[in-house]
Amino acid sequence: MSTRAQVRFATREKGQSFAKQPSAIHAQFYVHSDGYPEGLGIEIAESILNNKKIVGWEMESIDAVHSDLEYIYYIWQKPNENVWISIFEGMGNGLDFECIFVGRSDELIGKHKLNTSND
Repeated sequence: MSTRAQVRFATREKGQSFAKQPSAIHAQFYVHSDGYPEGLGIEIAESILNNKKIVGWEMESIDAVHSDLEYIYYIWQKPNENVWISIFEGMGNGLDFECIFVGRSDELIGKHKLNTSND
């Protein structure tokens, strides 16, 4: 079974909480599998920190809505500011999402990277 997710890009704006989904986004990508924080979350964080290329994302309209998403990621950007990431987990009905993480890339890696002998 796939773990579906969307990755959305938003501008950091004064007064906008990273724990709340913004009303406007600039780009959106669909990811069909491995969308959980220990997979896609780590990929996003490592891409931001190390300029690593990510494959398997499908660009889609910012109006696209999926009823089977399990996670939504927000990449918060602003010139000359740190990039922040928010992760929202679906509550089972495809409509309601709860914020489960807000932080910088290094914090996401520290919280969600699996410790294996291959790390």
